[in-house]
Amino acid sequence: MKVLWLTSVYPSERNPSEGVFHETQVQELLKQGIEVTVICPNPVNPPILRMLKASYRQKREVPEQELRGGVTVYRPPYTALPGQLKWAQPSKRIAAAVLHTIQRHQLSPDFIHAHFSMPSGGAAAVIQEETQIPYVLTLHGSDVNVYPHYSKGAFKAFETAVKQASAVFTVSQELAEKTKEMTKVDAQFLPLGIPLKSFSDKREKKEEIRKQLGLPLHDKLVVFVGRLVKEKGLFELADAVSGMSGVKAVFVGKGPIAKELTERAGSSILLPGQVPNEKVKDYLMAADLLALPSYSEGMPTVVLEALALKVPVIATRVGGLTSLFSTYQHLLIEPRSTSQLKEAIHAYLYENKWTEQVKNDLYQIVHTQYSSSQNVQHLIEQYQDVLNRSISIV
Repeated sequence: MKVLWLTSVYPSERNPSEGVFHETQVQELLKQGIEVTVICPNPVNPPILRMLKASYRQKREVPEQELRGGVTVYRPPYTALPGQLKWAQPSKRIAAAVLHTIQRHQLSPDFIHAHFSMPSGGAAAVIQEETQIPYVLTLHGSDVNVYPHYSKGAFKAFETAVKQASAVFTVSQELAEKTKEMTKVDAQFLPLGIPLKSFSDKREKKEEIRKQLGLPLHDKLVVFVGRLVKEKGLFELADAVSGMSGVKAVFVGKGPIAKELTERAGSSILLPGQVPNEKVKDYLMAADLLALPSYSEGMPTVVLEALALKVPVIATRVGGLTSLFSTYQHLLIEPRSTSQLKEAIHAYLYENKWTEQVKNDLYQIVHTQYSSSQNVQHLIEQYQDVLNRSISIV
């Protein structure tokens, strides 16, 4: 079985943490004998725009072809426009770049697995029309909750990507229900999962890990892992820890608001920058708690990883987090609320609100439902079903 994985984010040597959840599942597929090729189109602004604004001149310095863990990753350039997911969907431009790559390298996939309805799903729909190669689609969160609501054109692109797919998967049950509500298409909850074996070794003590990472030994550490953008609730987190004696927030990642966060909270926060994915586990183990106060989410991998390590998690009542927390939904807070975030931090650190029972129950949920090795078996069954249907049509 040959699968072409189409996504807008995938790890590279330069950015090893970008879209690492994709690589986790691809590697699990590889273990099961599935032949996977990845195409991750690289957006490049046209020359006239690069002359107008410095940020438009930035080109992602990644190779057009790379071998990662036995998987060939192609990154063909395509012409991008600022804000294109709001008004100028790049489906045809991306599809042209993907088709050129398929032809140039003589790829012959049985089908495409597109990730995110926009832009990859839209491109897969165009490719299907031109080549009759079927595609399945996984929806991750913002491609349902945010982007389709920007404009009529954006919603149409979302609807087309979903309706033309041979099968639609979502990373949370909430996304499946919302997709059905928006498009009348039945989507199946099929989580990506995490490699649980990687999160079972906790031999090193927290103090030793903090020494290795250069983190304070005696402060309480509230760790965030992800892109440093406003939508992750980071201004609220910075405000919440600012002035809390003996508490610091550690923002692991990079993004456009890093400087503003420092100006906002000063010495109350630490910014180690982006770290290799294998180091994320170290920061989680060094933490007293993980905070992810996002405005919207699908099923954030870092929360699963923290729960697998039995690290307390403060998260917002959004996306798949409500079903993940199950009977502990009352521990979730409302997005955009600095006061609730501050209260939760204090309760977790000093009032034992995150009990051993909570740790053990959520740990069990992750191990039962979010194992990448187990979940890939269900994905392969879906692949086989799509393949059988496409063969019967021919």
